[in-house]
Amino acid sequence: MAKIKITQVKSGIDRSERQKLTLLALGLKKMNASREVEATPQILGMVRAVNHLVTVEEVK
Repeated sequence: MAKIKITQVKSGIDRSERQKLTLLALGLKKMNASREVEATPQILGMVRAVNHLVTVEEVK
């Protein structure tokens, strides 16, 4: 599986509870926090749900 780096670039404040919980499930608790995760279909679906709050980079 490929790895991706997810970085939170916008705040979760004033977002729906579902989006806040998705950020937590991705391991993003603060602004500019980053995580490297495997690009599984489940992770990609979570990223798609909060794509307006995060940036995604491919890690080699």
